[in-house]
Amino acid sequence: MSAPGCLGCGACCAAYRVDFHRAELDSAPDGFVPAVLTLPLTRSLVRMRGTDEAPPRCVALQGEIGVDARCGIYAQRPGPCREFGELAPLGIADDACDRARRRHGLETLHSKAYNL
Repeated sequence: MSAPGCLGCGACCAAYRVDFHRAELDSAPDGFVPAVLTLPLTRSLVRMRGTDEAPPRCVALQGEIGVDARCGIYAQRPGPCREFGELAPLGIADDACDRARRRHGLETLHSKAYNL
């Protein structure tokens, strides 16, 4: 979540699985994601705890979705979270963001920003 429209949202953190390479874990050289917040998947992949639950909700997510949600490990979040971003300010719809927001009864940022 990197753009102002994302601040306080958190819908993406409670909509998708978050899988990434073990090299990002703080237990690896130059890693940064707290390993204690992950589950092993394979020899090379891990998943953020809570993101494979029904309904999904990352264990690092704090606050209420759409109100005051925030990532408790923002500076240490994994690659998929760093890459997931709101593109509406650039005039580009982000289907994954829109789907996550709709799952939580929130207006999509793209339609909100551009009256679509």
